[in-house]
Amino acid sequence: MFKIQPVKIVSLLRLAILLTSTLLLSVFSVSAQPITTGWLTHPDHPPAQVRFMLTGEVDEENNQTRGLLEVKLDGEWKTYWRSPGEAGVSPVLDWSKSTNLSNLDWHWPTPAYYEQSGLMTLGYKHDVVFPMALTVDDITKPVSFLGKLTLPTCTNICVLTEYDLELPPINLTDIETDADAQHLYQQGFSNVPTASDSITIVAASFNKVSQQLHIKLRQDAGWDKPQILIDGSEITDDYFSQPSIDINGNDVTATYKVTNWLGETDLVGKPISITVSDALFSHELKAVINDKPFAQTASTSLLTMIGFALLGGLILNIMPCVLPVLGMKLNSMLASSQASKRSIRLQFFASAAGILTSFWLLAAGLLILKFTGSAIGWGIQFQNPIFIGFMVTITALFTANLFGVFEIQLPSRFSTSLANKGNDSTVGHFVQGMFATLLATPCSAPFLGTAVAFALGASTLEMLMIFTFLGLGMALPWLVFALFPRLVSFMPKPGMWMNKVKLIFGLMMLITTLWLLSLLTPFIGGLSAAIIGLLLSTYLLYQIGKTQGKNTVIAIIAVIVFASSAALIIGSMTTKHWASPIEDNLAWQPLNEHAIDEYVKQGKTVFVDVTADWCITCKANKIGVILQDPVYSALQQDNVITMKGDWTHPSDKITNYLKSHQRFGVPLNVVYGPNAPQGLPLSVLLTSDDVIQAMEYAGRTD
Repeated sequence: MFKIQPVKIVSLLRLAILLTSTLLLSVFSVSAQPITTGWLTHPDHPPAQVRFMLTGEVDEENNQTRGLLEVKLDGEWKTYWRSPGEAGVSPVLDWSKSTNLSNLDWHWPTPAYYEQSGLMTLGYKHDVVFPMALTVDDITKPVSFLGKLTLPTCTNICVLTEYDLELPPINLTDIETDADAQHLYQQGFSNVPTASDSITIVAASFNKVSQQLHIKLRQDAGWDKPQILIDGSEITDDYFSQPSIDINGNDVTATYKVTNWLGETDLVGKPISITVSDALFSHELKAVINDKPFAQTASTSLLTMIGFALLGGLILNIMPCVLPVLGMKLNSMLASSQASKRSIRLQFFASAAGILTSFWLLAAGLLILKFTGSAIGWGIQFQNPIFIGFMVTITALFTANLFGVFEIQLPSRFSTSLANKGNDSTVGHFVQGMFATLLATPCSAPFLGTAVAFALGASTLEMLMIFTFLGLGMALPWLVFALFPRLVSFMPKPGMWMNKVKLIFGLMMLITTLWLLSLLTPFIGGLSAAIIGLLLSTYLLYQIGKTQGKNTVIAIIAVIVFASSAALIIGSMTTKHWASPIEDNLAWQPLNEHAIDEYVKQGKTVFVDVTADWCITCKANKIGVILQDPVYSALQQDNVITMKGDWTHPSDKITNYLKSHQRFGVPLNVVYGPNAPQGLPLSVLLTSDDVIQAMEYAGRTD
């Protein structure tokens, strides 16, 4: 007979209680186990793992429960957002074979941009959780979830993998919440954009001409480094480039280049989702795209544009286009140094009024073209042979006047009337001012392009304001003399030397006339232009000989011979071949935006030069920078493509390209590359440093 010790009895009882409680706990906690497919891996694609699970949370009022899809990817593998970008497809979950399930809402976390082989895509790497909301038909009946997930994943290759997601039949009224699944759901949902009342959509405008979409948002808290994405169910065939972002106080503007595999697209009237995220938030907004003209800057920046216009107009006075007219004005200043203050004021106010009148007429003409849907831009009148012929005639008359062939006089009745008012040359000075403006239009000065681009895209009132301040800027030196006429007294006293000065200014005007005549070459032929130029020069020299004497003619010819090299350079500016020793061996291709995209995808750098034969600034950039080292050597590298857009004649393609970069005149130089697929527009006046730095930045691949 065995005797059982009391201590052993206690130990056995404790063991029995522990086993019983463990068994009971396991029985009664079955419903609290995670409801999940577990991790699934496809044997043909081990780098990707997926699992689907429910959180156990039930909303009986809306017949809903929460679920999530978690995807884990090794290394550099990635999957895609609902709008994948330039390449790729979105993940798809087919749940149609489920029972008692009426709807499944897939919530997408904010994606990131990824670049692969020159293509920009939107998606996720490493670990991503997609929260979901499942709606059932009858919450009192069992739900059977059966789904097929098609998951695209890519590195340098892409794989499309299918996974069967299956959950056992469950009663939503019986399940309990799973804390781990709940935490995972909240973690994923924290990255999903939400609705917001703090952000206002200021503009959602599509430009059919430039094929650009402008989104402008505003919030009181300002912006740090916002990411703004566009997608929508009606624009699935449209691709939106990575936008250029411009922050201006509480406003942020995103500009997208829109492309479509069918060609040009029209987004007007289509609804879109705008996903905007910044350092501390991620929101989703809804909008309908319109075609209202987009003003790129806020009203506070109008003052900045006015400042640019004033400065740009002032700088025009030292551009080569205007120098001949300034010479004429200087000559008249010397002649009037002994005149009364009132007379001097009238002369300079008349010139300033002429400048302003020309700018207002230019603005009016551009507005008419704008309202009729025609192409508009700075200097487009030089694409018209009639206008060029008119300018040749005017400059030839001024040349003859400066050489003393004749004096420009008004009819006696008007001359008498003006003389009675104390000044018989006011109209002449007014015409000089208008003429100076017309000659200035082939030139682009710093700040001028920015101001004109703003004006041509702004409202009528803003456009008139900008052109008014352009005129005031150009008229500023004239207004200074008008307000302070005593400054004229500091000029040298009139004398015989003035005749020699007039000859110099006349020679400058003659060169201007011949240059304008050369612009007619594409319209009337090179031989005809040369014959007209020769006849005009011969006639002027003959008339000068009659009025000024043979010695004057000999002096003019001597100056022309002495400056022949400069004259040859100027004459060659409007031909395809340079007369100077500078060689252009660059392999220029015609401007082609589609080809630019393809070259950039290949890792090449593209330099675009939009120019025109009548554009003086364009020629200065080419001679002084593009055809000089180090830029010339850099453009000859194997990985650099050079493209040229010729705006000498009207071209819708070139005009649209200019507008796409918010420019309305030439020159325009843009550098593209893997690190700058949207292009880096350069300043109007090029420098070697700017071009080289832009090429180095755009060409980066890291």
